[in-house]
Amino acid sequence: MSKKLKIPFLDLKKINQPYAELLNLEAQKVIESGWYIRGEAVDQFENEFAKFCGVSNCVGVASGLDALHLIFRAYIEMGRLKSGDEVIIPANTYIATVLAVSSVGLQPVLVDVSKETFNLDEENIIQALTPRTKAILPVHLYGQSVEMDPILHIAKQKQLLVIEDAAQAHGAFYKEKRVGALANASAFSFYPSKNLGALGDGGAVCTSDNELADLIRSLANYGSKEKYVNLYKGINSRLDEIQAAFLSIKLRDLDVQNFKRQSIAQRYLQEITHPNIFLPKLPKVFSQHVWHAFVLRSQKRDAFSLHLENLGIGTLIYYPKAPHQQVAYRSGLKYDSLSITESLADSVISIPMHPQLSELEVSRIIEGVNSFES
Repeated sequence: MSKKLKIPFLDLKKINQPYAELLNLEAQKVIESGWYIRGEAVDQFENEFAKFCGVSNCVGVASGLDALHLIFRAYIEMGRLKSGDEVIIPANTYIATVLAVSSVGLQPVLVDVSKETFNLDEENIIQALTPRTKAILPVHLYGQSVEMDPILHIAKQKQLLVIEDAAQAHGAFYKEKRVGALANASAFSFYPSKNLGALGDGGAVCTSDNELADLIRSLANYGSKEKYVNLYKGINSRLDEIQAAFLSIKLRDLDVQNFKRQSIAQRYLQEITHPNIFLPKLPKVFSQHVWHAFVLRSQKRDAFSLHLENLGIGTLIYYPKAPHQQVAYRSGLKYDSLSITESLADSVISIPMHPQLSELEVSRIIEGVNSFES
């Protein structure tokens, strides 16, 4: 295989190029409006994204981490949660999921994940339940919806809150509903690499609970509904006008772009045939997965990564260390055995996955994976 073709793991310039003209027009419109925070563009995007997800409310905030943080903070203000309450979280997730829980005085309880989907599953949740368990935080990892029905059943039986971390799953479905409309509330990130990515940072809370949405909107605005009248000790976390305008443009095209990701994933799943490279499990319903990342496993990950690098193909590891392995959480977490999560941290590696990959690039990537001499 020739080295002349360079395929970076992610090419944000290439991803955003099809929207360049519209993005420039919208940026100019916002600049000329003279209104840059919580204006018409934010209102428009919030209404459009709420409708897209199938909920009553969307509140734009500054990041995905803030979205999760504000959900838990609001439930504390509402009296639904209190300091020390336990929140069940999959151990195989980005550290932001855990930070959002511990930052408001709640107790993160890490549980191991399914060997097939790498997502939270029913059995591990049941084993982690205690009288102090008050919420479950499923993460739709890599773009694949968690199997939500068993989780919602447990939550109903035990009167638990369920909050979705949907930071990697914009547009994914679970049965006939989109991710983001499956639980009490959900958090999205619009970090530039996401399926729906801004050209800066951003996030959103989605919910059909009007009281929760109103409270989050206040908490994100210094704890204020009315200027200079502060009901809560809030923070400053607001989606700005220019990013909202950009997101509205890209939202119109999201299902099409996700379909392109699914088409690329189909090729990977069918044409990567290396006996020692382990592929992700195909979901029962393909629309459940929007392939934010295409994650392989290799017991010789370093050699495999070097092999692809020598062929000009970029890779990335989601995630080389789980949250409980980080220095920041040497203490303060509750968990038992996390053997699957730890095994994944040692073996997972992602190959390029985005809608602007050409057929030739996909073929080169497949050829590169299959040519690895393990």
